[in-house]
Amino acid sequence: MKWTATALLLLALLGRGESLEVDVASISKCSVACTELALALRDKVSLPQNSTYELEDFQYWSNQQSSQRPTCRVTPSCAEDVSLTLTILKANNCQFAVKSGGHASFAGASNIDGAVTIDLRNLNELVVSESKTEVSVGAGMVWSSVYLELDARNLSVVGGRSGAIGVGGLTLGGGISFFSGRYGWACDNVNNYEVVFADGSIHDVNEKSFPDLYFALRGGGNNFGIVTRFDLASFEQGKMLGGQTLYTADNMPALNTALYNFNINHYKDPYGAVILAYVYVPAEGIFLASVDLEYGKPESNPAILANFTAIPSIETTARITNLTDLTIELNSTQPSGFRETFWVFMVHNDVQILTDIQALFASQIPAIANASGLLPALVMQPISTAITSHFTSNGGNALGITAADGALLLINISIAWTDIADDDRIMEFAANFISSGVALAKSRNLAHRYIYQNYAAAPQDVFTGYGPINKARLQAIHQKYDPTNVFTKLQPGYFKIN
Repeated sequence: MKWTATALLLLALLGRGESLEVDVASISKCSVACTELALALRDKVSLPQNSTYELEDFQYWSNQQSSQRPTCRVTPSCAEDVSLTLTILKANNCQFAVKSGGHASFAGASNIDGAVTIDLRNLNELVVSESKTEVSVGAGMVWSSVYLELDARNLSVVGGRSGAIGVGGLTLGGGISFFSGRYGWACDNVNNYEVVFADGSIHDVNEKSFPDLYFALRGGGNNFGIVTRFDLASFEQGKMLGGQTLYTADNMPALNTALYNFNINHYKDPYGAVILAYVYVPAEGIFLASVDLEYGKPESNPAILANFTAIPSIETTARITNLTDLTIELNSTQPSGFRETFWVFMVHNDVQILTDIQALFASQIPAIANASGLLPALVMQPISTAITSHFTSNGGNALGITAADGALLLINISIAWTDIADDDRIMEFAANFISSGVALAKSRNLAHRYIYQNYAAAPQDVFTGYGPINKARLQAIHQKYDPTNVFTKLQPGYFKIN
């Protein structure tokens, strides 16, 4: 039956004027799967050398991802298409990857060599409920597209801060937002998921229908099913303050103190949001500090941000604007087309640990300073009790953090470069820095086990960071809903619960 399908596909392609030379004996199981998919879904399947296939190569953020060459790409337009695709892939024992926005840094996360990539970009419908308290969003949308529609209605949802990031990946991994002080992370604000299960069936997953799976999807990543739609809690949101401010590196002590105090006091005014970055500029051989400051109201000088704005700056883009504008601006600081790596760890709120981690970063930078096209940054973000107090809502998320942990700081490195020849030394630098940073924090009893999935590197053990109880619970839920390991073996990419 399968070889007959292959022959039919070859005839169909030849009928469209495409020239093919095929050694039937060498056809792989994924080639057979692609044949059957093309017969079933026709122009929703693209093959190498096809213009659509080549275009989709450019839809990934990092070069490591875009360099992957799947046997074919499938672009479903509904959950039923995803179900059919999954059924055919399982029948042929063909591995696959699933792409929402394609913003992961490492190869294989949402693209795959020699297998099948399911690109959800045509699952892009957005529907606002009559009450305006819920927005249904297709899993293939990126956040700037979501906000563009919602800003026009003075509405918003808890979602990504960089416009090109996909709804699916960010939300399943946690999802830090400019609005997290008020509402928690994106995963805390999903009312319902439309999910294609391992057996191909399609279900609405919420706190009432599948409470255990609902818990697992809130931070459990891609281990449990293919989410095709997110029904997100929405709220009124008009103009707001936001922008980026640049400082000289000698202001880092004052900025560290400001970040520490913001983290402690965030509960007093949860409308504020901060991202502090310590950035190396190779062309000048210097470090600079960059701070993203946001406030969820159209106020120019909110008190919660005053410790930052009082520090003399080089320049600022701070203005009253809308969320779409702010996410496009932040996205411009993370251009696509580079080789990329992200690594992350967590510490308890402390000024001296911030200062010493920055000194550690600066001391190790010479090992990679002459890498081609280098853009390295050390990024620090407050995870305040105002934020984590929401992690228990709707039955709780899977992340393993509670308000009892106190104020925390998420520390990550973001490195971009251009030459594949520099890969090994940059990855060695990154691993060494994370190892030494964690060791430093542990030596002062300031380390926290949590590893944020959306910033983690492939070698990092994300789910152990959720704690033994939550990890075991996630493994049991995975075994219940995916006993044949479709989403851990056939979908090998990204972070696996097993």
